[in-house]
Amino acid sequence: MTSVDELTSEQQTESDQRVTTLELFFDLVFVFAITQVTGFLADHSTGEGLVQGLFILGALWWAWAAYAWLTNTLNPEEGIVRIAVFASMAAMLIVALAVPGAFGADGLVFGAAYFLVRALHLVLFAIAGRGDRELMRAVLRIAPSALTGAALLVIAGFTDGGVRLAIWAVALAIDYLWLLVAGMRGWRVSPEHFVERHGLIIIIALGESIVAIGVGAAGLPLDAGTITAALLGITVACSLWWSYFDWTVYVGLARLMEAQGEERAVLARDLFSYLHLPMVAGIILFALGMKTTLAHHDAPLDLIPAVGLCGGLALYLAAHVAERLRIGGGWGHGRPTATVVLVALIPVATVVPSLAALALVATVCSALIAYEALRYPYARQWIRSHRGTFTMEEARSVAPRRGRPD
Repeated sequence: MTSVDELTSEQQTESDQRVTTLELFFDLVFVFAITQVTGFLADHSTGEGLVQGLFILGALWWAWAAYAWLTNTLNPEEGIVRIAVFASMAAMLIVALAVPGAFGADGLVFGAAYFLVRALHLVLFAIAGRGDRELMRAVLRIAPSALTGAALLVIAGFTDGGVRLAIWAVALAIDYLWLLVAGMRGWRVSPEHFVERHGLIIIIALGESIVAIGVGAAGLPLDAGTITAALLGITVACSLWWSYFDWTVYVGLARLMEAQGEERAVLARDLFSYLHLPMVAGIILFALGMKTTLAHHDAPLDLIPAVGLCGGLALYLAAHVAERLRIGGGWGHGRPTATVVLVALIPVATVVPSLAALALVATVCSALIAYEALRYPYARQWIRSHRGTFTMEEARSVAPRRGRPD
Protein backbone atom coordinates (compact mmCIF):
# COMPACT_ATOMS: atom_id res chain seq x y z
CA MET A 1 0.00 0.00 0.00
CA THR A 2 1.42 3.40 -0.98
CA SER A 3 2.24 5.62 1.96
CA VAL A 4 0.78 9.10 2.17
CA ASP A 5 4.31 10.55 2.30
CA GLU A 6 4.76 9.50 -1.32
CA LEU A 7 1.73 11.45 -2.45
CA THR A 8 3.24 14.90 -2.57
CA SER A 9 1.51 17.70 -4.36
CA GLU A 10 4.65 18.49 -6.34
CA GLN A 11 4.65 15.03 -7.88
CA GLN A 12 1.04 15.35 -8.89
CA THR A 13 1.01 18.89 -10.26
CA GLU A 14 4.19 18.36 -12.30
CA SER A 15 2.91 15.15 -13.90
CA ASP A 16 0.68 14.84 -16.93
CA GLN A 17 -2.49 14.11 -15.01
CA ARG A 18 -5.69 12.81 -16.48
CA VAL A 19 -9.04 12.45 -14.78
CA THR A 20 -9.07 9.10 -12.98
CA THR A 21 -11.84 6.52 -12.92
CA LEU A 22 -12.31 7.17 -9.21
CA GLU A 23 -12.97 10.84 -9.91
CA LEU A 24 -15.58 9.85 -12.47
CA PHE A 25 -17.05 7.43 -9.95
CA PHE A 26 -17.21 10.25 -7.38
CA ASP A 27 -18.95 12.46 -9.93
CA LEU A 28 -21.76 9.93 -10.31
CA VAL A 29 -22.96 10.95 -6.86
CA PHE A 30 -22.90 14.56 -8.00
CA VAL A 31 -25.00 13.53 -11.02
CA PHE A 32 -27.65 12.23 -8.65
CA ALA A 33 -27.42 15.42 -6.60
CA ILE A 34 -28.00 17.55 -9.72
CA THR A 35 -31.04 15.45 -10.59
CA GLN A 36 -32.34 16.03 -7.08
CA VAL A 37 -31.92 19.79 -7.46
CA THR A 38 -33.90 19.76 -10.71
CA GLY A 39 -36.63 17.79 -8.97
CA PHE A 40 -36.60 20.25 -6.05
CA LEU A 41 -37.04 23.19 -8.41
CA ALA A 42 -39.87 21.43 -10.24
CA ASP A 43 -41.66 20.79 -6.94
CA HIS A 44 -41.08 24.34 -5.65
CA SER A 45 -41.90 26.55 -8.65
CA THR A 46 -42.04 29.79 -6.68
CA GLY A 47 -39.62 32.64 -6.18
CA GLU A 48 -38.67 31.31 -2.76
CA GLY A 49 -38.30 27.79 -4.13
CA LEU A 50 -36.03 29.11 -6.89
CA VAL A 51 -33.77 30.81 -4.34
CA GLN A 52 -33.72 27.70 -2.15
CA GLY A 53 -32.87 25.46 -5.10
CA LEU A 54 -30.03 27.73 -6.19
CA PHE A 55 -28.72 27.83 -2.62
CA ILE A 56 -28.68 24.04 -2.54
CA LEU A 57 -26.87 23.95 -5.88
CA GLY A 58 -24.39 26.52 -4.57
CA ALA A 59 -23.55 24.34 -1.58
CA LEU A 60 -23.25 21.19 -3.70
CA TRP A 61 -21.10 22.95 -6.28
CA TRP A 62 -18.67 24.33 -3.71
CA ALA A 63 -18.23 20.87 -2.21
CA TRP A 64 -17.64 19.36 -5.67
CA ALA A 65 -15.24 22.18 -6.60
CA ALA A 66 -13.28 21.57 -3.39
CA TYR A 67 -12.76 17.93 -4.36
CA ALA A 68 -11.81 18.98 -7.90
CA TRP A 69 -8.97 21.03 -6.40
CA LEU A 70 -8.09 18.13 -4.13
CA THR A 71 -7.76 15.52 -6.84
CA ASN A 72 -5.82 18.00 -8.95
CA THR A 73 -3.24 17.90 -6.14
CA LEU A 74 -3.50 14.40 -4.71
CA ASN A 75 -3.85 11.05 -6.50
CA PRO A 76 -7.22 9.78 -5.17
CA GLU A 77 -6.57 6.18 -6.17
CA GLU A 78 -3.59 5.54 -3.91
CA GLY A 79 -3.59 3.86 -0.50
CA ILE A 80 -5.77 5.11 2.32
CA VAL A 81 -6.81 8.11 0.22
CA ARG A 82 -9.04 5.83 -1.84
CA ILE A 83 -10.92 4.74 1.29
CA ALA A 84 -11.34 8.36 2.40
CA VAL A 85 -12.77 9.28 -1.02
CA PHE A 86 -15.24 6.41 -0.73
CA ALA A 87 -16.29 7.79 2.66
CA SER A 88 -16.75 11.22 1.08
CA MET A 89 -18.92 9.66 -1.63
CA ALA A 90 -21.09 8.00 1.01
CA ALA A 91 -21.53 11.30 2.83
CA MET A 92 -22.30 13.11 -0.43
CA LEU A 93 -24.90 10.48 -1.25
CA ILE A 94 -26.70 11.28 2.02
CA VAL A 95 -26.48 14.97 1.15
CA ALA A 96 -28.08 14.25 -2.23
CA LEU A 97 -30.82 12.12 -0.67
CA ALA A 98 -31.63 14.99 1.70
CA VAL A 99 -31.90 17.61 -1.07
CA PRO A 100 -35.73 17.42 -1.43
CA GLY A 101 -36.11 18.15 2.29
CA ALA A 102 -33.09 20.43 2.75
CA PHE A 103 -35.39 23.33 3.64
CA GLY A 104 -37.85 21.05 5.39
CA ALA A 105 -37.75 17.98 7.59
CA ASP A 106 -34.33 16.79 6.33
CA GLY A 107 -32.47 20.03 6.92
CA LEU A 108 -30.44 18.66 9.81
CA VAL A 109 -29.54 15.49 7.88
CA PHE A 110 -28.41 17.61 4.95
CA GLY A 111 -26.31 19.85 7.18
CA ALA A 112 -24.66 17.04 9.14
CA ALA A 113 -23.78 15.02 6.03
CA TYR A 114 -22.52 18.15 4.29
CA PHE A 115 -20.29 18.97 7.27
CA LEU A 116 -18.78 15.48 7.01
CA VAL A 117 -18.11 15.96 3.29
CA ARG A 118 -16.25 19.20 3.94
CA ALA A 119 -14.36 17.82 6.96
CA LEU A 120 -13.14 14.79 5.00
CA HIS A 121 -11.99 17.14 2.26
CA LEU A 122 -9.79 18.99 4.74
CA VAL A 123 -8.38 15.72 6.07
CA LEU A 124 -7.44 14.63 2.55
CA PHE A 125 -5.88 17.99 1.80
CA ALA A 126 -3.87 17.74 5.00
CA ILE A 127 -2.50 14.48 3.63
CA ALA A 128 -1.69 16.19 0.34
CA GLY A 129 0.10 18.96 2.21
CA ARG A 130 2.45 16.74 4.19
CA GLY A 131 5.96 17.83 3.34
CA ASP A 132 4.66 20.85 1.42
CA ARG A 133 4.70 23.84 3.74
CA GLU A 134 3.10 26.28 1.29
CA LEU A 135 0.21 23.95 0.50
CA MET A 136 -0.38 23.19 4.17
CA ARG A 137 -0.58 26.91 4.89
CA ALA A 138 -3.08 27.29 2.07
CA VAL A 139 -5.20 24.46 3.51
CA LEU A 140 -5.11 26.04 6.95
CA ARG A 141 -6.29 29.32 5.44
CA ILE A 142 -9.44 27.74 3.97
CA ALA A 143 -10.21 25.53 6.98
CA PRO A 144 -12.08 28.25 8.95
CA SER A 145 -14.43 29.04 6.08
CA ALA A 146 -15.04 25.38 5.18
CA LEU A 147 -15.86 24.37 8.75
CA THR A 148 -17.78 27.54 9.63
CA GLY A 149 -19.93 27.45 6.49
CA ALA A 150 -20.70 23.75 6.94
CA ALA A 151 -21.41 24.20 10.66
CA LEU A 152 -23.89 26.96 9.86
CA LEU A 153 -25.82 24.55 7.64
CA VAL A 154 -26.03 22.16 10.59
CA ILE A 155 -27.38 25.00 12.73
CA ALA A 156 -29.83 25.90 9.96
CA GLY A 157 -31.31 22.41 10.34
CA PHE A 158 -32.67 23.44 13.75
CA THR A 159 -34.48 26.48 12.31
CA ASP A 160 -37.10 27.08 9.64
CA GLY A 161 -38.58 29.71 7.36
CA GLY A 162 -36.74 32.94 6.75
CA VAL A 163 -34.22 32.28 9.51
CA ARG A 164 -33.04 29.10 7.80
CA LEU A 165 -32.76 30.87 4.46
CA ALA A 166 -30.75 33.68 6.05
CA ILE A 167 -28.34 31.24 7.70
CA TRP A 168 -27.84 29.48 4.36
CA ALA A 169 -27.08 32.83 2.72
CA VAL A 170 -24.44 33.64 5.35
CA ALA A 171 -22.90 30.16 5.06
CA LEU A 172 -22.58 30.39 1.28
CA ALA A 173 -21.26 33.95 1.47
CA ILE A 174 -18.51 32.81 3.84
CA ASP A 175 -17.52 29.95 1.53
CA TYR A 176 -17.56 31.90 -1.72
CA LEU A 177 -16.03 35.14 -0.48
CA TRP A 178 -13.35 33.68 1.77
CA LEU A 179 -11.05 32.75 -1.12
CA LEU A 180 -11.16 36.34 -2.36
CA VAL A 181 -9.91 37.49 1.04
CA ALA A 182 -7.48 34.64 1.80
CA GLY A 183 -5.95 34.61 -1.66
CA MET A 184 -4.55 31.65 -3.60
CA ARG A 185 -0.95 31.64 -2.42
CA GLY A 186 0.33 28.09 -2.04
CA TRP A 187 -2.18 26.46 -4.41
CA ARG A 188 -0.91 24.82 -7.57
CA VAL A 189 -2.84 23.68 -10.59
CA SER A 190 -2.30 21.00 -13.22
CA PRO A 191 -4.05 22.79 -16.13
CA GLU A 192 -4.97 19.88 -18.39
CA HIS A 193 -6.46 17.84 -15.55
CA PHE A 194 -8.32 20.83 -14.12
CA VAL A 195 -9.84 21.80 -17.48
CA GLU A 196 -10.75 18.21 -18.31
CA ARG A 197 -12.45 17.73 -14.93
CA HIS A 198 -14.62 20.81 -15.36
CA GLY A 199 -15.40 19.96 -18.96
CA LEU A 200 -16.70 16.60 -17.79
CA ILE A 201 -18.94 18.29 -15.21
CA ILE A 202 -20.45 20.39 -18.00
CA ILE A 203 -21.16 17.12 -19.83
CA ILE A 204 -22.83 15.81 -16.67
CA ALA A 205 -25.00 18.92 -16.42
CA LEU A 206 -25.94 18.60 -20.09
CA GLY A 207 -26.85 15.00 -19.37
CA GLU A 208 -29.34 16.30 -16.82
CA SER A 209 -31.04 18.31 -19.57
CA ILE A 210 -31.36 15.11 -21.60
CA VAL A 211 -32.75 13.30 -18.57
CA ALA A 212 -35.24 16.15 -18.12
CA ILE A 213 -36.51 15.53 -21.65
CA GLY A 214 -36.97 11.84 -20.89
CA VAL A 215 -38.61 12.43 -17.51
CA GLY A 216 -40.83 15.18 -18.88
CA ALA A 217 -42.02 12.97 -21.75
CA ALA A 218 -42.60 9.91 -19.55
CA GLY A 219 -46.22 8.85 -19.63
CA LEU A 220 -47.12 11.32 -22.37
CA PRO A 221 -48.41 10.25 -25.77
CA LEU A 222 -45.74 10.56 -28.43
CA ASP A 223 -47.77 13.00 -30.46
CA ALA A 224 -46.43 15.75 -32.70
CA GLY A 225 -46.15 18.23 -29.82
CA THR A 226 -44.14 15.93 -27.58
CA ILE A 227 -41.81 14.86 -30.39
CA THR A 228 -41.30 18.45 -31.51
CA ALA A 229 -40.52 19.58 -27.96
CA ALA A 230 -38.03 16.74 -27.51
CA LEU A 231 -36.27 17.58 -30.78
CA LEU A 232 -36.11 21.27 -29.92
CA GLY A 233 -34.74 20.39 -26.48
CA ILE A 234 -31.94 18.26 -27.89
CA THR A 235 -31.18 21.06 -30.37
CA VAL A 236 -30.62 23.45 -27.48
CA ALA A 237 -28.51 20.87 -25.61
CA CYS A 238 -26.33 20.37 -28.70
CA SER A 239 -25.92 24.15 -29.01
CA LEU A 240 -24.80 24.39 -25.40
CA TRP A 241 -22.27 21.62 -25.96
CA TRP A 242 -21.00 23.31 -29.12
CA SER A 243 -20.66 26.69 -27.43
CA TYR A 244 -18.37 25.20 -24.78
CA PHE A 245 -16.38 22.46 -26.49
CA ASP A 246 -15.95 23.90 -29.98
CA TRP A 247 -13.29 26.43 -28.94
CA THR A 248 -14.04 27.99 -25.54
CA VAL A 249 -12.52 25.13 -23.56
CA TYR A 250 -9.21 25.45 -25.45
CA VAL A 251 -8.94 29.18 -24.82
CA GLY A 252 -9.44 28.55 -21.10
CA LEU A 253 -6.76 25.86 -21.15
CA ALA A 254 -4.30 28.05 -23.05
CA ARG A 255 -4.75 30.94 -20.64
CA LEU A 256 -4.31 28.63 -17.66
CA MET A 257 -1.15 27.07 -19.09
CA GLU A 258 0.27 30.49 -19.89
CA ALA A 259 -0.16 31.71 -16.31
CA GLN A 260 2.24 30.62 -13.56
CA GLY A 261 2.28 30.29 -9.78
CA GLU A 262 -0.33 32.21 -7.81
CA GLU A 263 -1.63 33.90 -10.96
CA ARG A 264 -2.54 30.47 -12.37
CA ALA A 265 -4.34 29.48 -9.16
CA VAL A 266 -6.31 32.75 -9.11
CA LEU A 267 -7.26 32.28 -12.75
CA ALA A 268 -8.35 28.68 -12.12
CA ARG A 269 -10.47 29.85 -9.19
CA ASP A 270 -12.15 32.58 -11.24
CA LEU A 271 -12.68 30.77 -14.55
CA PHE A 272 -13.65 27.40 -13.13
CA SER A 273 -14.63 27.40 -9.45
CA TYR A 274 -16.63 30.62 -9.78
CA LEU A 275 -17.72 31.03 -13.41
CA HIS A 276 -18.58 27.40 -14.11
CA LEU A 277 -21.26 27.54 -11.41
CA PRO A 278 -23.57 29.84 -13.42
CA MET A 279 -23.01 27.58 -16.44
CA VAL A 280 -24.15 24.52 -14.50
CA ALA A 281 -26.98 26.49 -12.85
CA GLY A 282 -28.13 27.74 -16.25
CA ILE A 283 -28.27 24.21 -17.67
CA ILE A 284 -30.23 22.97 -14.65
CA LEU A 285 -32.69 25.86 -14.95
CA PHE A 286 -33.13 25.02 -18.63
CA ALA A 287 -33.83 21.42 -17.62
CA LEU A 288 -36.57 22.71 -15.31
CA GLY A 289 -38.11 24.67 -18.16
CA MET A 290 -37.92 21.64 -20.45
CA LYS A 291 -39.76 19.39 -17.98
CA THR A 292 -42.59 21.89 -17.69
CA THR A 293 -42.73 22.50 -21.44
CA LEU A 294 -43.06 18.82 -22.23
CA ALA A 295 -45.85 18.40 -19.70
CA HIS A 296 -47.84 21.42 -20.95
CA HIS A 297 -46.50 22.27 -24.40
CA ASP A 298 -49.75 23.88 -25.56
CA ALA A 299 -50.01 26.32 -22.62
CA PRO A 300 -47.90 29.34 -21.62
CA LEU A 301 -45.30 28.83 -18.93
CA ASP A 302 -45.64 30.22 -15.43
CA LEU A 303 -42.98 32.75 -14.47
CA ILE A 304 -40.48 30.42 -12.76
CA PRO A 305 -40.44 27.79 -15.55
CA ALA A 306 -40.16 30.68 -18.05
CA VAL A 307 -37.18 32.01 -16.12
CA GLY A 308 -35.73 28.50 -16.28
CA LEU A 309 -36.27 27.98 -19.99
CA CYS A 310 -35.05 31.37 -21.19
CA GLY A 311 -33.17 32.84 -18.23
CA GLY A 312 -31.22 29.65 -17.62
CA LEU A 313 -29.76 29.78 -21.12
CA ALA A 314 -29.06 33.50 -20.71
CA LEU A 315 -27.21 32.76 -17.47
CA TYR A 316 -25.16 30.06 -19.19
CA LEU A 317 -24.09 32.39 -22.00
CA ALA A 318 -23.51 35.31 -19.62
CA ALA A 319 -20.96 33.15 -17.82
CA HIS A 320 -19.19 32.63 -21.15
CA VAL A 321 -19.09 36.40 -21.65
CA ALA A 322 -17.71 36.85 -18.13
CA GLU A 323 -14.99 34.27 -18.85
CA ARG A 324 -14.00 36.15 -21.99
CA LEU A 325 -13.77 39.38 -20.03
CA ARG A 326 -11.73 37.67 -17.31
CA ILE A 327 -9.05 36.56 -19.76
CA GLY A 328 -8.96 39.99 -21.40
CA GLY A 329 -10.79 39.10 -24.60
CA GLY A 330 -13.38 41.89 -24.54
CA TRP A 331 -17.16 41.57 -24.71
CA GLY A 332 -17.51 40.00 -28.14
CA HIS A 333 -20.75 40.24 -30.09
CA GLY A 334 -22.62 36.97 -30.58
CA ARG A 335 -22.91 35.70 -27.01
CA PRO A 336 -23.77 39.03 -25.37
CA THR A 337 -26.46 39.59 -28.01
CA ALA A 338 -27.90 36.09 -27.52
CA THR A 339 -27.90 36.64 -23.74
CA VAL A 340 -29.93 39.85 -24.04
CA VAL A 341 -32.39 38.28 -26.47
CA LEU A 342 -32.94 35.27 -24.20
CA VAL A 343 -33.64 37.52 -21.21
CA ALA A 344 -36.14 39.45 -23.34
CA LEU A 345 -37.91 36.18 -24.16
CA ILE A 346 -38.81 35.50 -20.50
CA PRO A 347 -42.03 37.58 -20.55
CA VAL A 348 -42.82 36.26 -24.02
CA ALA A 349 -42.70 32.69 -22.69
CA THR A 350 -45.43 33.53 -20.17
CA VAL A 351 -47.95 34.50 -22.88
CA VAL A 352 -47.27 32.19 -25.84
CA PRO A 353 -47.57 28.38 -25.83
CA SER A 354 -44.50 26.88 -24.20
CA LEU A 355 -43.68 24.93 -27.36
CA ALA A 356 -43.46 28.22 -29.25
CA ALA A 357 -41.23 29.66 -26.52
CA LEU A 358 -38.97 26.61 -26.77
CA ALA A 359 -38.82 27.05 -30.53
CA LEU A 360 -37.74 30.67 -30.06
CA VAL A 361 -34.92 29.84 -27.62
CA ALA A 362 -33.78 26.97 -29.86
CA THR A 363 -33.66 29.42 -32.76
CA VAL A 364 -31.55 31.88 -30.76
CA CYS A 365 -29.09 29.17 -29.68
CA SER A 366 -28.82 27.69 -33.17
CA ALA A 367 -28.38 31.14 -34.71
CA LEU A 368 -25.52 31.88 -32.31
CA ILE A 369 -23.71 28.68 -33.27
CA ALA A 370 -24.29 29.31 -36.99
CA TYR A 371 -23.03 32.89 -36.64
CA GLU A 372 -19.79 31.83 -34.97
CA ALA A 373 -19.24 28.92 -37.36
CA LEU A 374 -19.74 31.03 -40.49
CA ARG A 375 -18.21 34.27 -39.26
CA TYR A 376 -15.01 32.84 -37.76
CA PRO A 377 -14.17 29.53 -39.47
CA TYR A 378 -10.41 30.11 -39.61
CA ALA A 379 -10.03 31.26 -35.99
CA ARG A 380 -12.11 28.37 -34.64
CA GLN A 381 -10.10 25.84 -36.66
CA TRP A 382 -6.81 27.40 -35.52
CA ILE A 383 -7.83 27.30 -31.85
CA ARG A 384 -9.02 23.69 -32.05
CA SER A 385 -5.94 22.52 -33.94
CA HIS A 386 -3.65 23.94 -31.26
CA ARG A 387 -5.78 22.49 -28.42
CA GLY A 388 -4.65 24.96 -25.77
CA THR A 389 -0.94 24.94 -26.72
CA PHE A 390 -0.80 28.61 -27.63
CA THR A 391 -0.33 31.92 -25.89
CA MET A 392 -3.05 34.55 -25.75
CA GLU A 393 -0.79 36.86 -27.78
CA GLU A 394 -0.70 34.26 -30.55
CA ALA A 395 -4.47 33.91 -30.37
CA ARG A 396 -4.90 37.67 -30.64
CA SER A 397 -2.64 37.72 -33.69
CA VAL A 398 -5.15 35.50 -35.47
CA ALA A 399 -7.99 37.99 -34.98
CA PRO A 400 -6.83 40.73 -37.37
CA ARG A 401 -6.42 38.21 -40.18
CA ARG A 402 -9.59 36.15 -40.00
CA GLY A 403 -11.50 37.25 -36.92
CA ARG A 404 -11.82 35.72 -33.47
CA PRO A 405 -14.89 33.91 -32.14
CA ASP A 406 -17.32 35.81 -29.93
